[in-house]
Amino acid sequence: MRLVFLYGPPGVGKLTVATELAARSDFKVFHNHLTLKLLLTVFEFGSEGFRHLREDIWLGVFREAAAAGTNLVFTFAPESTVSPSFIARTVEVIGQAGGQVVFVELHCADDILRVRMEADSRRDWGKLSSWEEYVKLRDAGVLDYDAIIVPALSIDAGAASARDTAEQITDFLERL
Repeated sequence: MRLVFLYGPPGVGKLTVATELAARSDFKVFHNHLTLKLLLTVFEFGSEGFRHLREDIWLGVFREAAAAGTNLVFTFAPESTVSPSFIARTVEVIGQAGGQVVFVELHCADDILRVRMEADSRRDWGKLSSWEEYVKLRDAGVLDYDAIIVPALSIDAGAASARDTAEQITDFLERL
């Protein structure tokens, strides 16, 4: 079992790339916002209950997928309310089942991120869709994450289409 842990800032194209990767492979998409939408019906973002259950759900899905041998691509936007131990716990859960976590970082220039941030498709998911709000959160340190994630692969998602980015990931996975 493999978990492609696709991470980067809001608006970089994680879900779009994950969907392309799933279309060309046997990976299932585990979109982080599915968990957020569920929990926000009951808890305020960042509250203790929200944080605790969010990571329990993420890790529970990873554990069950690994046990079933189901390959996943997970979308993750690092930010300050996620515990620093989450990355290590993810590797542990997948490793205990004999699986492998492949960290893939997506990044792009701010001018591209700004255009993507304000796309209507982001509003459909209730995602952050204001460049001004993004800058405010980034500058306040809200988007900082205390754990170090070492990417196996880092891709400029602004320099390639989602399809080409997914192809780069597929090619990389084939070489592992």
